[in-house]
Amino acid sequence: MARQGQRQPGARRPAPRQQQRARPRDNEGIIPVLARTVRDVEAAVQRGRVVPSVRTKFQVVALLVREERDRIRADKTISEAQQAKELKRLDGIAVILAKSTARDTSLLALLADDAVVSDAARSLRRDMLREAGIESAPEIVAPAQPQTVVPVANERRVVPQSVVSRQLANPFLAPDFSAPRPKTPAGFLNGWELLGPLFNSFERASGGASTGLALPAPSSLNAPGGHELMKHQAQLVAAAAAGHRTFLLADEPGLGKTAQALLAAQAANAFPLLVVVPNVVKTNWAREASIWTPNRPATVIHGDGDTIDGFADIVIVNYEVLDRHVGWLGDLGFHGMVVDEAHFIKNKTSQRSQHVLELSERIRFRNPRPLLMALTGTPLINDIEDFRAIWQFLGWIDEKKPRAELMHALEETGLTPADPGFYSAARQCVVDMGIVRRRKVDVAADIPARRIADLPVELDEKASRSIRKAERDLARRMVSRYESALATRSVGPTVDGIDHDLVRQVATWERKNTSAKKSDENVFSMMRRIGQAKAGPAADYAAQLARSAGKVVFFAKHVDVMDVAEETFAERGIRYSSIRGDQTNSVRQKQIDAFVNDPDVAIAVCSLTAAGVGINLQVASNIVLAELSWTDAEQTQAIDRSHRIGQTEPVTAWRIIAAQTIDTKIAELIDSKAGLAARALDGADEVESSADVQLEALVALLTEALSEASAGASFDALSGSLSEQP
Repeated sequence: MARQGQRQPGARRPAPRQQQRARPRDNEGIIPVLARTVRDVEAAVQRGRVVPSVRTKFQVVALLVREERDRIRADKTISEAQQAKELKRLDGIAVILAKSTARDTSLLALLADDAVVSDAARSLRRDMLREAGIESAPEIVAPAQPQTVVPVANERRVVPQSVVSRQLANPFLAPDFSAPRPKTPAGFLNGWELLGPLFNSFERASGGASTGLALPAPSSLNAPGGHELMKHQAQLVAAAAAGHRTFLLADEPGLGKTAQALLAAQAANAFPLLVVVPNVVKTNWAREASIWTPNRPATVIHGDGDTIDGFADIVIVNYEVLDRHVGWLGDLGFHGMVVDEAHFIKNKTSQRSQHVLELSERIRFRNPRPLLMALTGTPLINDIEDFRAIWQFLGWIDEKKPRAELMHALEETGLTPADPGFYSAARQCVVDMGIVRRRKVDVAADIPARRIADLPVELDEKASRSIRKAERDLARRMVSRYESALATRSVGPTVDGIDHDLVRQVATWERKNTSAKKSDENVFSMMRRIGQAKAGPAADYAAQLARSAGKVVFFAKHVDVMDVAEETFAERGIRYSSIRGDQTNSVRQKQIDAFVNDPDVAIAVCSLTAAGVGINLQVASNIVLAELSWTDAEQTQAIDRSHRIGQTEPVTAWRIIAAQTIDTKIAELIDSKAGLAARALDGADEVESSADVQLEALVALLTEALSEASAGASFDALSGSLSEQP
């Protein structure tokens, strides 16, 4: 029997003291805390439950990994072996972060250099460092925020001449002091920090919490021009008519937010009205204004604004040129302001956000109760604090505290953030300020199960000039052939004005012409060029839809348009499937399955001919038609990939139209042929062919050119006769 303390044969030698302490040290410091937290993030991402608190954990872990890596590399008191070991442990955490971003690409925004660090993130960082036994770590410094919104200096600012004319016509525009301006009450909440609790109240919301402002019942569904509103649209207009003046309108895409905003402005008499929008939709806003508020002239600012109407009631400007015009826009005396895709201003350090906030502040200075509307299908992108800039635009809060109206509502609850019921009551106070959120499924009875919405876009200036020149060249070629045929015709009746039978014959010759020079444009090459020019705006809009409404199907006719779209999505970190005609059946099915089954694949980029039939894509209810079909049947087949058995939501097809080009006429022709296709179901009529639309497009182009030529000749003749009179 071995003596006490004597080592038995085969027994392990006791580890040296320093080795016995090595393992406990592995469980000390910040790295074990980071490891536990990142596993929580990984599990949440795998479950698809990436709530704001998970995003906060993700961001703090990423920041602390960077800090700890820099600290270890700079520490000269540890050996190279120990340094390598610690860095390897950090790399393991970084790998988990990378896998999480692969599953949810929206997390990538939290890693950007300009990502906003919220109060919740700073608080969590302190807690994690304290848990690691680190008490005196420096705070994360958030980007400096101005205490007040001040104009941003910009040497490129301009004042269009038509605006100068308007200002001279009304030089004494003064602030409106007729209505009392609310003052912040000196109540019991004055000493409390309230913005953090207000944001947190939305994170803590229970299942029974109110989802939106209670809206009044509409008295009528009628709208100007004989149009009829859907019930959910009329409810918001009724609220504006009843005196409500601020709205965060967060309806899902396809529910008519543009019409609601314009009619709310009409109901509130909020003219002149300023509308700030992404570039891709500003032409559509002008068109919608002509439909819903036809008695209110609208103008669109392009570039330096040389072509705008300074006396218009509705001024539409895109974010990209806002910096040039913010000076005079702030002085024009607007009674209302609408910000479309308001999540664009979530980063308060960006110029676009600062300009929007400056304008809303100046509008409120002149008018104590302007109509202010923020439109977005995606009010939250990464964090609850994405609300901050939108609430500030609406005048609900300032940099540090709630403004007077919201503060009054909070005071009336009689609660403080220390009281258990404060968060639900505070959330309701904010909702009642004007948050409105409706989903397609909630108003399905109001909207058609399938609809096509046209979205006119302005092409790039260079592409637009080139395409219009090509249209003119094609028209001149047909006019020359028309005039030659007319001059050599020896039989048949003489027709006063335009000979429409001959026009149709010339158009038929042109469509069948195979002897034209390669440099000559034809209707096919023009439509391809238009498709290429629309590719960028169409992909941009599809990306917006994917962020706000979930899965999107993107259809295009040509491979180069699909290539541009896929490059755009890749640059934005949006995962997509690609369904093309040159794929094998197995590859094609794999791409379809990825879109249908993988929640992280947001967009299916599809060939209109290869994917327009035979596949089920009903997981998406939004479709972007980047290029026009030649037939309504082909267009319908594409839409029916989503609008089919298994679809639980109304389907909206967004048709991208190049404004002021032949694209517009072809869209009209396709729609006019749609009725023929419907009648042909009983076999009484023949369904249209693609040749019909091509021919009619050429007929329209030639007829328009001849009409312009005739009008020009008449004007010259009239001018000549007038000059001969004594």
